[in-house]
Amino acid sequence: MPLGWTDNIILSSDSYKVSHWKQYPAGTKTVYSYFESRGCERVGWDSVCFFGLQYFIKRYLQGQVVTKEKIEEAEIIYGEHFGDKDMFYKEGWEYILKEHGGRLPVVIKAVPEGTVIPNKMVLFTMENTDPKCFWLTNFLETLLVQVWYPMSVCSNSRY
Repeated sequence: MPLGWTDNIILSSDSYKVSHWKQYPAGTKTVYSYFESRGCERVGWDSVCFFGLQYFIKRYLQGQVVTKEKIEEAEIIYGEHFGDKDMFYKEGWEYILKEHGGRLPVVIKAVPEGTVIPNKMVLFTMENTDPKCFWLTNFLETLLVQVWYPMSVCSNSRY
């Protein structure tokens, strides 16, 4: 029975990111990314209330989120989507399962939820903790940008 993208972290990224592991320069060991509010032209909208990251971490990233079944499901779906299986980094996901017990080797640092932050300031950062998983940091971006929805609701509620 298929798990579906909401229960399979490997299926929760934009399809173009599935091949990014092939595109990093040889020798890449660390990818450090950040998330910020780029700002708004609307008068008075000079800040954002940071909110919602904890939900996404607890719902999608915490604990063992990579399993053999999820890897196999993703291999089938991406094989059909791309027309071949070479784009999907099965070995990378199997490495995470074997070496990290299916837990994602990333660290996320963030300002406290509920904090009002001026636009164009860093809200959270993410970095891989295993040099063999440098590709994972930006793979997870698609999921984590969904923080914009609760953050937008929270910020709009202030006005």
